[in-house]
Amino acid sequence: MKVTETHLKGCFVIEPTIFQDERGVFFESYQKNKFERAIGQNVTFVQDNQSTSKQGVLRGLHFQKGAHAQAKLVQVVKGEVLDVIVDLRKDSDTFGEYFKTKISGDNHKSIFIPKGMAHGFLTLSEEVIFAYKCDNYYFSAAEGGIVYNDPDLDIDWGKIDETIILSEKDRNLPRFKELYP
Repeated sequence: MKVTETHLKGCFVIEPTIFQDERGVFFESYQKNKFERAIGQNVTFVQDNQSTSKQGVLRGLHFQKGAHAQAKLVQVVKGEVLDVIVDLRKDSDTFGEYFKTKISGDNHKSIFIPKGMAHGFLTLSEEVIFAYKCDNYYFSAAEGGIVYNDPDLDIDWGKIDETIILSEKDRNLPRFKELYP
């Protein structure tokens, strides 16, 4: 397993060791001891989530607030996404900055997102199966978000146009400066 910390402290890209032969591919997508040793902290995941999306869907930017904040380990089972993480930790040197990378069912990368960050992704393939582990239970009253095209964050989502598919909720999320004036 190769683990690389992004410029957002505590946010890691994880690349598993791949074993491939004439039968196909095998890899460990998660192994608690190796994972915790690699990121230097103990994490107890309590909830697994999975979504299926068609091409052009953008989900995010989402987060959980306060005592219900969640660290996440995200991966793509099928397809490809542009994954985006925004640092919302006010005491962080990278507060308000973002990290993005492509993850897919072919590259088998996963991303560990610590508490205090917003997360979103844009589907780049015809179908995406997206899976993630959370270290805290979902609590609807603690849900928060930032609109994907916030001009202050200036996230480069690549080529997207009016055909982008957003939920009504995601379309109407507040701007970064409304939440963090």
